[in-house]
Amino acid sequence: MSAGLPSVSVIVVTRDRPQLLADALASVAAQRLEPREVRIANDGVIPVTEAAAELEALEVVLLECDCAHAAGARNAAARGAHGDVLAFLDDDDVWRPEHLEGLAQAFVNPDVALAYRDAVVMREILESRGARVELERRLIAREWDPEWMRHDDYIPPSALAVRRTLFTELGGFDESFRFSEDWDFLLRAARVTQPRRVAGVTVEVRMRHAGHASHERGPERRECLDRLAERHGLPPLEIKTFWEVAEALGAAQAGS
Repeated sequence: MSAGLPSVSVIVVTRDRPQLLADALASVAAQRLEPREVRIANDGVIPVTEAAAELEALEVVLLECDCAHAAGARNAAARGAHGDVLAFLDDDDVWRPEHLEGLAQAFVNPDVALAYRDAVVMREILESRGARVELERRLIAREWDPEWMRHDDYIPPSALAVRRTLFTELGGFDESFRFSEDWDFLLRAARVTQPRRVAGVTVEVRMRHAGHASHERGPERRECLDRLAERHGLPPLEIKTFWEVAEALGAAQAGS
C-alpha cells in the first residue's frame, strides 16, 4: 500500500482452472501498488493452495464456496473485505503491473465510486504442456457511454473496481443472474454514480474456444438478458462475447 492512496482488496474468483489461476495471481503479485489483501473464492473442487503460493508476500484469504456462478463467488469473496476499494479479477484474465496503481489514484477523488481500465481481448489456445498461445487481439478503450451500454456491455469484470461502500449499498452482484451479473451491476451503479474510465490498457481478457461464460448461448443466458432488458428498460439484447463487442466498438470508432 502507498501513503495517500486508498487501500485495495483484490477479489478473485476461480473454478477448477489452477494453471490459469496461477497466471492471474502472478499478475497480482507483480502489481506496482501492493493490495491490502487478496481474497480468493474457490467455486470448484480443485484446491487452489498451490496457485496461491504466488502471493506468499501478500495477505491472502482463501474461501471455499459452492455457488456455481460468478455473482455468488464474487459476493462471497467481497464479504468481510477490508480495503477501501474492491478490484475484481477472473481466474483466466491477467493484469499488467500498473493496473491497481492507476485505479487507486482515481479513487483519491472522493466523488469517484466506480472506475475501470482499458482492456485487450485476446483469443488464445492452450497447448498440451499448458503454454498459452495468443492468436489475435482486439482493444476495448472507451469513456463511459450510457447509450452504448444500453445494447452492449464493454467493461469486463477484470477491468472493474468499486468503492466498498457503494458495493455494500448496492447489495453486491445480483445472484439471481448466472450471466450478465456484471452488466446489471454496472447499470445499477450508474444510477447513483458516474463511472470513471482510467485510460491505459492494463487488463488482458483471455478467451478460448470453450470455458468462457460469454460463449454460452443457451436458454439461461437468453433468459438473463431478457430479464436485464426488462429491469433496465433496454431494447432487445443480442448474445455477444467480449470479442464481438470489441469488434463493434472498433468499427464504430473507425467510422466516427
